[in-house]
Amino acid sequence: MKGISKGQSVAPGMLENAKKLRRQMTPEEQLLWRALRGNRLNGIHFRRQQIIGGYIVDFFCEAADLVIEVDGEFHSDTKAQDKIRDAELGKRGICVLRFENHELRHGLENVSRRIADRTRIRTAASGSPSRTGRG
Repeated sequence: MKGISKGQSVAPGMLENAKKLRRQMTPEEQLLWRALRGNRLNGIHFRRQQIIGGYIVDFFCEAADLVIEVDGEFHSDTKAQDKIRDAELGKRGICVLRFENHELRHGLENVSRRIADRTRIRTAASGSPSRTGRG
């Protein structure tokens, strides 16, 4: 589903919450964002704290319909809700990759490689270019 961020109805306060989450990223989210921002990962464009269908996702690549979620200690208590959320995003054709904090702290290169591989596969399958040309 292309154009996911345009034309969607956003609940009151959700945009402010997304902005707040951008300002208060966890250290692991900051680490991954440094690797993704400015199309640093193979020219692939990602947005952070993107609103999609009533959810705020950590990172989103529209060209690959790919969400990246960073799961910290908080997520150990929300596995059931995460599963429902992932299924809802899946109904929109969006793939969700989840990484634990320790994977980012101790294996950012491996995480980056997995993200790059998945975006390459998904853009090839959809015929979308992986480079969006956005800054």
